[in-house]
Amino acid sequence: MSDIEIAQQAEMEEIIPLAHQRLGIAAQKLDPYGRYKAKISLEVMADLADSPDGKLILVTAVSPTPAGEGKTTTTIGLSDALNRIGKKSMVCIREPSMGPCFGMKGGAAGGGYAQVVPMEDINLHFTGDLHAIGAAHNLLAAMIDNHIHHGNALDLDVRKITWGRVMDMNDRALRQINVGLGGTANGFPREDGFDIVVASEVMAIFCLSNSLKELKQRLGNILIGYSGDGTARLAKDLKAHGAMATLLKEALKPNLVQTLENNPAFVHGGPFANIAHGCNSVIATKMALKMSDYVVTEAGFGADLGAEKFIDIKCRKAGIKPDMVVIVATVKALKYHGGVAAKDLANEDLSALEQGMENLKRHLSNMQDQFGLPCVVAINHFVQDTDAEIDLIKTTVESYGAKAVVAKHWAHGGAGAENLANTVVATLNEAHRPFQFLYSDDEPLWDKISAVATKIYGASEVVADKKVMAKLELFSKTHSHVPVCMAKTPYSFSGDPTLRGAVSGHTITIRDVRLSRGAEFVVVLCGDIMTMPGLPKQPASERIDIDDNGNISGLF
Repeated sequence: MSDIEIAQQAEMEEIIPLAHQRLGIAAQKLDPYGRYKAKISLEVMADLADSPDGKLILVTAVSPTPAGEGKTTTTIGLSDALNRIGKKSMVCIREPSMGPCFGMKGGAAGGGYAQVVPMEDINLHFTGDLHAIGAAHNLLAAMIDNHIHHGNALDLDVRKITWGRVMDMNDRALRQINVGLGGTANGFPREDGFDIVVASEVMAIFCLSNSLKELKQRLGNILIGYSGDGTARLAKDLKAHGAMATLLKEALKPNLVQTLENNPAFVHGGPFANIAHGCNSVIATKMALKMSDYVVTEAGFGADLGAEKFIDIKCRKAGIKPDMVVIVATVKALKYHGGVAAKDLANEDLSALEQGMENLKRHLSNMQDQFGLPCVVAINHFVQDTDAEIDLIKTTVESYGAKAVVAKHWAHGGAGAENLANTVVATLNEAHRPFQFLYSDDEPLWDKISAVATKIYGASEVVADKKVMAKLELFSKTHSHVPVCMAKTPYSFSGDPTLRGAVSGHTITIRDVRLSRGAEFVVVLCGDIMTMPGLPKQPASERIDIDDNGNISGLF
């Protein structure tokens, strides 16, 4: 059966009694959105203040390949498996953006028998969080143009406005546009453009804020552009942040749903994994840690991008830390990193697999040696995998100082990941070296960039032109203490997506840097980063349909 067919056959429990029985949340602290999803009041955090935190397990992966790795599926399957072996576990994942759902990627609710449900709702509109974020972002954009139209008291230079517009759909025609056409009644003509909602700084702020008060403060600090004399202008200069926060009041409450096995799950927030930190909200993660003994969450892309940002941005700002890392790998993905063409990945090739293991080795080394985190490798199983290939991965990973476990959660749900769950628990109970960040807050911005490039990517040097260095010097005057958010291709340790495996000794070229002033990190652009995807030649939307009875098909 397809993912959507499996999800449609799920026997879901009603969310109000599920929340009360499994999490101890009273009905009056829940805002139900139908029978199977609800938002949880932020007051619950105060109720849980004295509760101890559970263990935080981060799921990440090898460098992404066309074969797919299955981070979300593994995250859900592992949490279900932990509950099956008698542990109290919750899963925390991101909300899907509708653009990719109708584009190339499809949904983001897991797959097979390791999914969160109601799958259709989660992938389509859900509780409206992304629409609220888009509305808050575009309110600020409208207020900028309105301010200019009514006299421009802030002396905003229309050539230096840094705040564009967003929408929750892939539409390449809107990447670069002109606005204000049609005469004086429509404002002043200027260049503008659209990003996808998850690329908005509002989304990054939303996911890093611990409270409504912090959210409002961060929104006020958004950089909107510069005046004629080069003075930075902020959202609070327009008095926009109060209204923006008002639009986000309900969205800030975490969304509670369930897995196919009726275990509670948070699906909340979803910042772009390239120009932001690519993981679910701080509020949802912290709430889950108070409610359960184990929290399983994920970060976007491979460990070099996703896990590094999860640790150095989200954990640093939230005051939390992961207790261990699960790195997802597949036989196919590792053979791809060993040089096998995508069309030939189903064929056994031990030589290519051994070569591709270098990619996994680098990710393992980064997590163990750079951050001091214990690791387990989850071999996300496919039916074409041979015993010889599985044995090679297990033996090689053991030589790296970790354990590799076959997980069959896609086919068997939590039951297929019990061995993985037992290994995770056993690993958590072992003694480990102290956790550490990759760099300290007080290091210069350039040193932070160099640390990521050399220690995580294996680069030999980092280069940037005078324009980039001048911007870094400017940012350093007020924001030298913030982390860096590297924006580079996820498909390689280098800046070249065609270089597979574990390339090293390369040069990372910094093409531009941008200050996300409200989110409090510096985005470091190492290539052309697309913030408004386009639809492919045959988008997934062509396969999505609904019948006369309201039954959806084609969504995955």
